[in-house]
Formats: sequence, C-alpha cells, structure tokens
Amino acid sequence: MKTHVLLLLFLCTLSNYTIGQVGEERRPNIVFCLADDWGWPHAGAYGDSTVKTPNFDRLAEEGVLFNKAYVSSPSCTPSRNAFITGKYHWELGPGANLWSTLPVEHQSFIHLLADEGYVTGRTEAKTWGPGNLDSWISHHGSHPSNDAYQTFGDFLDKTEAKDKPFFFWLGTSDPHRVYEKGTGKDSGIDISKVHMFKHYPNVETVRSDVADYYVEVQRWDSLVGSVIAQLEAMDMLDNTIIIMTGDHGMPFPRGKGNLYDSGVRVPFAVYWGSQVAEGRKVEDFISFADIAPTLLEAAGVKVPSDMTGESFMNILMSEKSGRVDPEERSAIVFGRERHVPAQEEPNMGGYPSRGYRNDEFLYIRNYQPSLWPAGTGQLGATNYPNQWYADCDGGPTKNYIIANKDKDLEHIFAYQLCFAKRPAEELYDLTKDPDQLINVAAQADYADELESLREKLQQKLLKLNDPRAVDPDYDGFDQYPYLGGGGGKKP
Repeated sequence: MKTHVLLLLFLCTLSNYTIGQVGEERRPNIVFCLADDWGWPHAGAYGDSTVKTPNFDRLAEEGVLFNKAYVSSPSCTPSRNAFITGKYHWELGPGANLWSTLPVEHQSFIHLLADEGYVTGRTEAKTWGPGNLDSWISHHGSHPSNDAYQTFGDFLDKTEAKDKPFFFWLGTSDPHRVYEKGTGKDSGIDISKVHMFKHYPNVETVRSDVADYYVEVQRWDSLVGSVIAQLEAMDMLDNTIIIMTGDHGMPFPRGKGNLYDSGVRVPFAVYWGSQVAEGRKVEDFISFADIAPTLLEAAGVKVPSDMTGESFMNILMSEKSGRVDPEERSAIVFGRERHVPAQEEPNMGGYPSRGYRNDEFLYIRNYQPSLWPAGTGQLGATNYPNQWYADCDGGPTKNYIIANKDKDLEHIFAYQLCFAKRPAEELYDLTKDPDQLINVAAQADYADELESLREKLQQKLLKLNDPRAVDPDYDGFDQYPYLGGGGGKKP
C-alpha cells in the first residue's frame, strides 16, 4: 500500500511538472529582441561604461549573460535565417546570402510555436531581411513570424496574447547606419572614453563615429525597456523569456561582414524570471542556430530532427557560472558567403570564409584569397556604379582609414587589417593577442596548432552539412540572384 501511495505521488509530481512545462497556463511567453548591427562588447554588462544600456544590464543581472554568443554569419539576412530555422546559414541555399530569400523547404520555428497554441507576432520595424519572401509566404501562408504590429502594446491589444502564451519578435533598424554626424558628442557622450577596437586609428573622427553609433544603441535599449515595463505592469514579466541581442557586429570596418570577434560576436542576455538563477555569467559558446531549438524546448514543442542547432536549455537551467558544458560548448563555428557583390565585375560572388573559435585560438579559412575581403576599391570596376570597398558600410571611419592609409604606421596597419587582401589561412593566438591583430598562421611554432584547428573546422563543417567541407571551390552560393542594390558608395 505504501509503495502504491509513493508511486501515485510520483506520478502526480511528474504530471504537474509536465503541465508546468507545456501546459497552457504556464508555458512561457517569449520576447525576442533583435537589434540591427549591434555588436559585442557595447553594453554596460560587458564593461563598456560609456554606452548606457540599463535595460540590457538589468536582463543580464536578473538573468544569464552569455559572454561568447556568436552569429552563424555576420550579415543580416543569413544571420536572421539561421535564427528562424535553427540551422546554419550554409544549409539554406540562397538564404546564406544577404538580400536573398528563404527556400520553402525550411520551416520557421515560430510557426511551430503557433501550431502549438502560441500567439505570434512581430514589429513592423525590421525583423527578417533584407530580401524577398514572396515564395516562402505563398507556400507557408504567412511571414516567418506571422503578422506585424506597430508596437508590442498593439500586439497585446489586438490579439489573445494577454490570455495565451505568446511569441513576439521586437525588431528595430537601430543601430544600422546612416548616423547623424556628431549626435554622440552633442548628446554628452565623452568620445575619449568610447570603446575602440585596436584595428582603428585612435583619432577623433573614429571616436566621434563610435559615439554616434552609441546613440542608436541607447535608443534601442530604451525600446526594450518600454516592453519590459509593459510586461511588469501586467504582471507577466516573471513568466516571460526575454532574449536581447544583435544580429552581428557594428557597421564599421573589420566589423560587420567579418569573422573576427568584432563581426560575429554579439551581446546576448536571457531573462526568465524565477526560472533561472540570476546574475550568472557563462562562458559557453552558443550560436544563433541554437536559439530555435532552445525556445522550442522551453515551450514544450518538439524540436525537428533536421535542426542542426543545439538547445542550450541545460545552461539556462544550471546554477553555475563560467563554462557550464565544457564537453559540448568549448568551441564555435561560423562563416560568410556573399554580403554584397563587391568584387571586380563580372564577379557577382562574395568573399567565402569559415571560422573556428575556442578559448585559445581563432582560425579562419579564406577560400578565395585572391579576392578583396571588403570589396575592390577601384571605382568603376564593380557591378554597380560608384562603388568602393562595398562590403563595408559607408561612414566617417571607413572614409578616414582609406583617405589616410599611407599616413604613418598606425594608419597603414589599420588599412591593412580592414581592407587589404588576406591569406588563405589566418590564426590568432588569443592568449597573447585577444584583439586578433597578428596572424601567426605562417609561423613554424604554430604549425601543429594550425593543423589541429584546420581538421577540427573541417570535421565540424562536415557534420553541419556545409557544401564547402566537401568542395572548397563550391560556387553555388554565388549563383543565386542578389536582390538588393549596391553596397558602400564613395562619398
């Protein structure tokens, strides 16, 4: 009799756990907050005391701060495609490129949430894109994140989100260029204290440009703060998962579109009320491809077998800081295909490359080192008129580095790092060179490490269905149409 009672109690506990995880009344709400071109480490929680991000800092303090979150690709469309599908961008055909589409055979995890009773929506401001989704929408019936609403409050008012679990994608165009020049300094930001990557010349022009970028980061942070306030006012905050991040690095030279930390590493904080131990800082490597399976698991929805991203729910549910899962999350891979067609005509391809990053080293394989990583600087030589270094967004920093590329050693070094051609392999010793400035791939002392990382990257890419792991000269990505206009125009 006693055994039967204990068994009954166990079953009841299990039943309650199941209901708590996937039952209608307790499934978590989800708000995914994605900025446009906001890169690491530009938030107070990462030690940047000049940019003011109180809302991101709060989510980090009351939730989990990820120190090593990486996008699949440092380009808007493929980065967002990886998030939507739970797959790495190179698995998505034309979806691996900027200004592309998403093939109909790839599902949106947000639709899977909707199929299981979630109310879903997005802002009218940028979520997916840029590109064209007509065929995908025709096949699947709606946008990957369903209907658009002017604001989060509009979504709450016009749907059943107050009574049912919901997913909402909060988008923005901040801090994408163009910036109003001088707004950072005029707003009171001390330009002498902005965070400066060491591949930039330490000059007022660049510092002021970074401060202008900070203004839009701060505006983005305020937008997220307004959503947090609404959730709090409605007593919904504790049962809401909030992820706040950016789609890749800042729109500056050697940032966006590049495989260094300045391009592929992003701020990333996860809040989930009392469900997670607060104030944790973790060192586990996570990818944008991992977000979809994580949120599906949190919602109690089956994760499709074709998702190559891996859930990090075990990290969220842990009470540990530091490296929580050393066996599975001690390294990360990422890559890029075509950002914009910035090479000399008639080449409409990109600058294909892949990267492997662990705590000690960054290894990059550039498949076509004869090409320009940021596009050719020869005016009149590209497929679009008046383009130069078109794989880098236009702005004061870009213009300054190019105009002063021969001024002195500091400026020569900056130009070489940001715009010059690169070798087939790059290797950075992060224990000695955390800023990833000195390529040691050709040094004999690193030959064994180079070979090891080369093999690790290859095996990982094979596992993750990358066509370039089978054929390094694969040109399929370059054959897909580019649906946008030109890139960086000469001022």
